This record gives sequence, structure tokens and C-alpha cells, in this order.
Amino acid sequence: MNYSLFMKFKVNAYISPNIFYSNPTKLWLFFALNILLISTPMKTTASEKFNWIIASPESKDLNSKILKKLDQELKKGDHGYVDSFIIIKENVIVFEEYYEIDYGDLTEKRFGEQKNIMEKNYGQYANPMYNYYDSRWHPYYKETDLHTIQSVTKSVTSALFGIAIDRGFISSIDQEIVEYFPDHVLLFDEARKEAITIRDLLTMTAGIKWDEDSYNYTDPLNDAANMENSKDWLNYILSKPMEYEPGQKFVYNSGITIILSHILEQTTGLSAEKFAAKYLLEPLEIKDFFWKKTPKDLTDTESGLYLSSRDFAKIGLLYLNNGMWNSRQIVPEDWINQTVTPAIETEFSNGNAYGFQWWLHNYEKGSNKIMYCGSGYGGQYLLIFPEYDLVAVFTGWNVFDVERPAKEYLASRILTALE
Repeated sequence: MNYSLFMKFKVNAYISPNIFYSNPTKLWLFFALNILLISTPMKTTASEKFNWIIASPESKDLNSKILKKLDQELKKGDHGYVDSFIIIKENVIVFEEYYEIDYGDLTEKRFGEQKNIMEKNYGQYANPMYNYYDSRWHPYYKETDLHTIQSVTKSVTSALFGIAIDRGFISSIDQEIVEYFPDHVLLFDEARKEAITIRDLLTMTAGIKWDEDSYNYTDPLNDAANMENSKDWLNYILSKPMEYEPGQKFVYNSGITIILSHILEQTTGLSAEKFAAKYLLEPLEIKDFFWKKTPKDLTDTESGLYLSSRDFAKIGLLYLNNGMWNSRQIVPEDWINQTVTPAIETEFSNGNAYGFQWWLHNYEKGSNKIMYCGSGYGGQYLLIFPEYDLVAVFTGWNVFDVERPAKEYLASRILTALE
């Protein structure tokens, strides 16, 4: 089903007062229903089904006029190509909008150009799933409501490690990773590479030489693009030389999360996708999703997960509620705490640090207020404000010649709506 058409019939957080003028009974029923919704908690017993609750921004101390101003800017395209915008406060949806964009028209010319570049550079290994101008794959999966979350997939993978450790599949994140690669042992060709631990992977401090920042993701000089169009992703990343001592320097490296995918499979006996379905997605009642695979059938944990916007928001709510869902501890609370504790400073501006595959942004100078951020290529943002019991979701596809809004900017716009 076409999601943009479906969303035209979604329940909105706003109802025009004009409909009540001719019938006061409707007004009474509306307020009675609104009180019921606001007073109903998200957390239920584990046997009950989760249902979204919708209320007005003002009921949760948010200014709807400020949010609608941002909404109007998004509709006009002032901030590039944004597909959805959701705010959840105190476990209740208080703002939800979707924007219909014709990506087939936008990518019609660029798709062919990029296809030719990829075939020229990668030959038979050019992978259409990673042609970011292919509207069959981006931003929606084949005309469904499943939207790519790109590198927020890394943040989901971090949750899987917390679950795997809690269930005894992995004994410690300080284990050296070389033991999980008996078929690649010759690629661990120096002491520094042999010393890499799981912790180093989680914090992007493995020390492996890598560059996916200097070039666009559609550029074959980009290491991530090269990996995604190679026949053996693990071989590509593990063949790269070392540049730093493990644990010393943050270097954003999508290949690192593919190594984590392999470790999950080796330790649990399940692919990362199947492990996630059993221990994370099913408990969250996420039934519909798509997850890309590498040519060697390894789950693409660096950027391959597709979710609906509401299911995307569930990941944020899970972290906001310290790993609890429907009175069930899905991700250990101590893992959540470790994940959102700054582990390494980055060279990026605006006070960004990094935890376990999550960005951490100190959004108020001189305070301890930290926003947990899942951030993905093209404008996939999962923003969590624990101090305000608030989660914000943005999806989009800003891969064209328009600057995408930064997560820090969008966060600042939302914070101004707090009353």
C-alpha cells in the first residue's frame, strides 16, 4: 500500500473547532475522548498490545503554533526533502505530519548517471541497492511505508549487543575481535589490529584507516561506497591498514558496524536480522521491516534497516524508557546507561560526543543535558531528550543539491516549543 495515500486518512492531533459549532454534543464527546487518551499510560502488562495515544501539543506543554511553523517550512521545502516529522512526549504522539514527495521524478535523470558511474567503477559488483538515486530502494522500500533509516541502523545494532551480552552470548565488550575471524586471521597482520576489541568497534575507535567524510556517499572514492559495492564486505574492511592505536581516536567508519554484524552471527548462531527480529523487533511489535544483506548474506548493520516512521519512533521510546517496553525489560538498563555515556569526543562541532553507536549532543552549554541522537544519511534523525521525556523523529532524503537540516538545528526548533 502506498504510504503517502494511507497517511491521508491517519488520525491527526488537531481537529478544527469549526466542526463543533453546529453540534455541541460533538464538542462534549471530543473533550471526553481527549481526557481519556491523555490519562491512558503507554506502559501496560506484557500480555497486552501496544496502542499509540494521540493528544494535542498543549496537553503536554508544547506550543502548537511553533511546531506548525516548522511544519509549514517543511511542507514548502525550506529544509530540503523531509518525509515525516513526529514528536512524542510522555509516551503520547503530540505532533505527526507526513510530506508527499515524488522521488521517482526527482531521481529519474540521476539514477541512470549514477548507475553508469557504479558500473564503470565496480563492474559486476555494482549493487543497485546502494544507488542512492534509485527510487525503488530510496527512501522507501519498493513503494511501501518502510523508510530507510540509514546509519541509525548502527544504533539499533548497538541495542542488539546489549541484549546479546545480557543473554550470555558475549561475555565482554573488552574481548579482542580476532578470535571471531578464523577465516580472516591473515588480515590481522599487525599487533595493533590484533588488539582491537568490541568496545573499540562500538565507539568507532578501532584505528583502521578509513575515509567516508571527504567524499559524498555516491562517490567511489568514499570507503563506504567502495565497501557497499564489493563482493566481500568483511574482506574489504579488514584488509584496510591501521592508522591509529585502538581506542585512541574517533574515526567514523561504517565498515566497523559490519564487523559487529559478523560477531553477532558468530556468537548467537543467528544473523543480526533474525536475532533482532526475535529479541528486539517482535517484543516492540514491529512486524513489517526490511533489512538489506551483503553479497555474502551478512546483515547490513551499517545502513540496511527500513522501518515505518512510527516503528522508528519505538526505538527512541525504548531508549527514553531505559530499555523498558510494556513493563518488559528488552534492553538492559545498564547497557542503555553505558551507550549514552560519552565514550569519545569527536572532531565535529556543536558539542558532539559518541557513545556506543549513538551520537550524544550537549544541547545546553554549562549543563548536563544530553540529547541522544541516531543520525542517518539523507536526514534520518531519532532525537531523544530525556530531561523533557520527549522523542522526535524525522525521515527524509536530502541527497540532492540542497543542504539538509542538521540534527542540532531541528532539535533547537523543537526545544523552542516547550512551554
